[in-house]
Amino acid sequence: VQLQASGGGLVQAGGSLRLSCAASGRTFSDYAMGWFRQAPGKEREFVAAISWGGGSTKYADSVKGRFTISRDNAKKTVDLQMNSLKPEDTAVYYCAASRSSYLTTNAMDFGSWGQGTQVTVSS
Repeated sequence: VQLQASGGGLVQAGGSLRLSCAASGRTFSDYAMGWFRQAPGKEREFVAAISWGGGSTKYADSVKGRFTISRDNAKKTVDLQMNSLKPEDTAVYYCAASRSSYLTTNAMDFGSWGQGTQVTVSS
């Protein structure tokens, strides 16, 4: 599956951004989707994940209550709504497709990755 992320940008602390990831290739509804991020000098970390049907979600503790992941299987998209952004949310954000339909937070379970989109939150 091919993934194309968009929606990043520069925003002030407390602001909002919505990231979107468009998928093409294998049947989108067959697999769980996730968002990860990587800040300069840090390892890639899990942000949010959603099951194949959208009924189950998981979030990193650092974004819980501020970020919301959603998907539209008909449009083959997965979005990440980010509210109350903080400077520590600054990173390159990647969408990823799992190898299965089951919800997972482990990066090793994701076989396809988008190119990444930069999110910068100024203080």
